[in-house]
Formats: sequence, C-alpha cells, structure tokens
Amino acid sequence: MKMAWKALVFVFFLFSYQLYLGGAQDYDEPEPEPAAPPPEQEHCNGIFLSYVFISREKEYPRVKNATAQAWAFKSMATVLNAGSYELKAWKIFIGFQHDEVLVSATGAVIVDGDDFPAAVGNGTYLAGNSQTDLKTSIDTAGDINQIQVQIEMTGTQFGVKPPGIPMPKTIQLVNDGYKCPAPTRRKSTMHVCCVKNPKFKPKPVKKTKFLPRQNGDLLLVYDVLQAYPGNYFAQVTIDNNHPIGRLDRWNLTWEWTRGEFIYSMRGAYTHKKDFTGCIYGDAGKYYQDFDFSPVMNCEKRPVITDLPPEKAKDEKIGNLPYCCKNGTLLPNTMDSTKSRAIFQLQVFKLPPDINRTAINPPQKWKINGILNPDYKCGPPIRVDPTEFPDPSGLQQTSSAIASWQVVCNISRPKEKKSHCCVSFSTFYNDTVIPCNTCACGCDDIDTDTCNPDAPPMLLPPEALLVPFDNRTAKAKAWAQIKNRHIPKPLPCPDNCGVSINWHIHSDYSDGWTARVTLFNWEDHAFEDWFLAIEMDKANRGYENVYSFNGTRLPGNNDTILFQGLPGLNYLIAETNGTDIHSPRVPGKQQSVISFKKSGIHGLNIIQGDGFPKRVIFNGEECSLPKHFPMANDGHRSHVKLRQVIFFALMTFVLMPGPL
Repeated sequence: MKMAWKALVFVFFLFSYQLYLGGAQDYDEPEPEPAAPPPEQEHCNGIFLSYVFISREKEYPRVKNATAQAWAFKSMATVLNAGSYELKAWKIFIGFQHDEVLVSATGAVIVDGDDFPAAVGNGTYLAGNSQTDLKTSIDTAGDINQIQVQIEMTGTQFGVKPPGIPMPKTIQLVNDGYKCPAPTRRKSTMHVCCVKNPKFKPKPVKKTKFLPRQNGDLLLVYDVLQAYPGNYFAQVTIDNNHPIGRLDRWNLTWEWTRGEFIYSMRGAYTHKKDFTGCIYGDAGKYYQDFDFSPVMNCEKRPVITDLPPEKAKDEKIGNLPYCCKNGTLLPNTMDSTKSRAIFQLQVFKLPPDINRTAINPPQKWKINGILNPDYKCGPPIRVDPTEFPDPSGLQQTSSAIASWQVVCNISRPKEKKSHCCVSFSTFYNDTVIPCNTCACGCDDIDTDTCNPDAPPMLLPPEALLVPFDNRTAKAKAWAQIKNRHIPKPLPCPDNCGVSINWHIHSDYSDGWTARVTLFNWEDHAFEDWFLAIEMDKANRGYENVYSFNGTRLPGNNDTILFQGLPGLNYLIAETNGTDIHSPRVPGKQQSVISFKKSGIHGLNIIQGDGFPKRVIFNGEECSLPKHFPMANDGHRSHVKLRQVIFFALMTFVLMPGPL
C-alpha cells in the first residue's frame, strides 16, 4: 500500500512537471486579445483612425545585436466614418519609424503604387483598394461594413527589443478638408479623431456624383466605353501635365485583381503575347469552348507600350488619335499634339463579375520611360464619366459608362539614382569639376577596382571628350601636375548616359556668358531633346541663346527651357572613333548663353551665382557637383557686353571643344 502511494505521488509529480514544461515554452511575445474600441470613438464626430499592434516574433537570422534583429509583426489600422459626411477616396498616413518592410495590407494599396514587400521605414500613405469610399451611419442605418474599413498588416521591423512595442510615430487622415490633432497613444494602441476643418475653403467645382478630377504631373484615365455581361471595351488616356516632364518609350503596367485578361488592343501592344496563362488558369476553366489563340495577354501584370509611327494608319491595331508615337510624351509647353497618348482594349471578366455593371479597374499602376523622371502613381479614383464629342459630328456629346483617374507625380531622384549628370568649369579656373562618383548608380561595380564613395578626381578640360575608361591616364597626369593626391583605388565612374558641362565663359560689368554642352554616351539618339536650367536669381537676366531655342518657363522666371533648333533636335548617339584604337565619340551639342546683370541686386557670378541649382534633361533631374570652381585671384572683368559677345561667338565657332 505504501509503495502504491509513492508510485501515485511520483506519477502526479511527473505529470505536473510536463505541464510546467509545456506551459513555459520561450515564445517571443504572447498574442494579446484584440483591444476593445476606445471610449473616444463614441464621442468622435468625424473620421476615427486607430492603429493596434497585435503581435510579433523573431525572424531569421537570429542575431545578438538587438537593433539588427528582424521581427515579423502583425497590426491593424481602422478607418471609421463616425461623422455626417461621406468620405470619398480615403487616404491615411502611418508614420512607421523602425525600418519596417510592409509585406501585406488587406483592403489597401500603397499610394505611390509600390508593390509588396515595400520599405516603409519613413512612413507610408495607404488608400482604399476594394472599398475606397466610406458612407455615413445615417445613410446606411449603421451598417459597419459600409462605414468602416479595417487594414490587416503584416511586415518586418527592426531595432525594438522586448518588452518595447514598435509603434509608429503618428497616424493621420490626409484627405482635403480635415484636420487631425496629435494621436493619443497607449501601450499597443494609437487613435485620433479627425474632424472637418472649418477654415478649409475648397475650390469651387461643378457638383459631381463622384470625386472631382485631380491635378498631377501625369494624368491617366481609364474609361469604359462599352459593357457586356462577360467583357467590356475600355480606353486609356495618358496626359503629360508637367511643363518639363517627359516620357520616352513609355511602358505602362498595372495589376488585374479579379482574374481579367486582355483579348485585344488598338493603339498599343503588350510586350508578351501569350494565352497559355488563360488556358491553364481560371479563365480556361470558365470559358471551356473559347478560342484563346487570338488573345493578346493573360498576365496578371501586363507590360503595355506605344505603337511605332508606321502603325498609325493600321485599321486593325492603330488608327486612333494621339497613338503611335513610339512612346514619346512631350511637355505641353513644347508640343501639345505630342503630350497625349490613347489606346483601347477589350477586357474579359470572370465570375462572379459576369454582369454589365461589375467592372473593376486594374490597380497598382506604374509608368516609366528611358532616361526620364520617376513617376509615383496613386490608386484609381472613380470620377464622373468622361464626355466625348459625338462621332456623327452633331452638336452632342456621349459619355463613358464609367471612368477612373490615376494621378502620377514626379519624384526627385535619390542620390546615385539619377540618369544624367553635370560638370562645372570656368574661364578663371583651368580645372573641371566632373560628375559625382556613381551619380547614376554603382550597383554592379567591382569595389576592389574602384571606390564608389570617393570624391571624383578633378579633370583637365579635354578629358570631357572621351569615355570614362579613357580618362584615367588624363586624370592621373592632371593630379600630378597640380600636386594632388591620387587615391587607391580610384573613384568609380558616374555611369550616366548623358552628361552636361556648364562653363562660365565670361564675367563683365554689365553681363556675363555661359556655355552649355550636352554629351550623349548612350547607343540611341534623343529626339526632340530639351534642357531646363534653374538658377536662383541670375536667370532673370537671361538675354539670348545662340545655337538653341530658348525661352523662360511660363510662370517661372527662375527656369529657362532650351530645345534643339529645327533640324538639330536630335542628340545623336555615341559613335566609334576614327580608327580601331580611338575612343568612342559621344553625340554632342553646345551653345553660348548671354545674361545681363542690370536690375539684379547682389549678383556675384564668380562666387557661385552663375551656376545652376537644378538641371533637368528630358524631364529627368541631373546630379550636380557638390561644389563649384573657385577664383584664384578674385578676377573680374570690367569690359562691356557688346565688346565680348562677338569674341564668345567666334570662340564657339572656331574652337568647338567641350569648354
């Protein structure tokens, strides 16, 4: 009996110990219960935003440095319309601050069109995907599904060691007409009530059923022209709305979210024509007796581009206004007939969208070109249907069945991510300050042979005429002549396809001159090129340019727009040298520019006022040197403009070098 009692005690102890071990596993962080709505939500008469941190756990690799450890986190943001006005096209800002990488966000898209995963460590803007508008409780009898959207987010964050909670800095509603106080933060939650701003006065616009159309650098409209139960015809219009923005050989991509596919197109084409994705996918299961051989594209993310000019009159795939320009979109300030592109497509749908009114526009629009600015596009916003002139010629209009607008804006290039660069030189200093090291990227550079972080080596003027690989000997010889240090390894190249030299040619008492030279190191020519030069105050004295067309940008006295003259609007490609041993020769154009000083107080050309603060080639902002040449002797000429302009022009004609 005593042995049986001891055995029973031992079994009980062993069972309890196993329970203890099972309940004491080293979980990174327990998943808390969803928090109840804060009491402030009941008293909000506006848009109530909240952010709730749910859980996180360690990711691989496991490291000892807490700031370098990656954590997978889950959180939820909520947008609730607790007011009496419908909120159209909601958009919020979440101020992430822990190097977050957002992997998914259900019911929302990143406003600038980035794909997941997206680096959002400096914060990000989110907008609605399937539910873009939030109705009021009054109009829906309190239907929570129509007045509220919840965004479930997963991602990765760094640098917050438990028990700290990686909360964002802020959460804000960014729709026009609302103001948000600083959010209230508790341990793992954050919320704010944004209310109508009584001081906000919207611009008077015609009352519309949907949102008014927005302005932006590049405007895209998706119009549904004809609708049938299983398919519809749509038209895409692209308008370049920026005075110096531009696209060459544009490529447009988007994402189908409901299984759609493109049956046919006019005015454009997809890079890939392949119908196998339909046959082996959901489309093949539904359209079992369908002939897929004529289908244009079945990709979820098709790549679309413009037709070449020779297809402009093609009755089958062309013959649309504004189409077929080989993907060139010029600024309206240059040529209004080349600032718009149009193409049409027939789209087939899948269940459950097999009815005339079930139309969902594609999402995640992106557009880019060759050596052009980077455009960040927002989500498609429903707008009032576009009106078209009646094709019969009568004084009446017809309307699209439905229209969505996508607004894209130019983003300034990050350091070492440009596509063109600028060098500086002057008449009072015989050294050229070249383009910055890796100005246009150094991702594929062997760092054992060059240093991507070293400052560029100063050059003699003649070095600008040869490719970077042929400049090494000239740069070393120049450094030895000037008694300068030669670093090891040498700086990496700039890797830019286009470089521009800005040379101050003269400085006199009542004016000054500059000479600008464009070098094309690419294998293709640039048609209808243009150059924009922005300076703080010197541009107000702009007088004339002698080998280009030049004009001040309308509404902006600080920017001058230069273009090639008729017949000289091609910046030709790089060509081979005169013999097999000669370096390749860049395409080159240059001109003298004259400026006056009268009426401009405090203008000092030698101290830096003669150098541009921004240079834009074909819409792309170029990388500028970090400093400019200094005068060795404080030189300043006192001759007059009329006495030197002739000699400047003669120098340009007789000595057509880069400087």
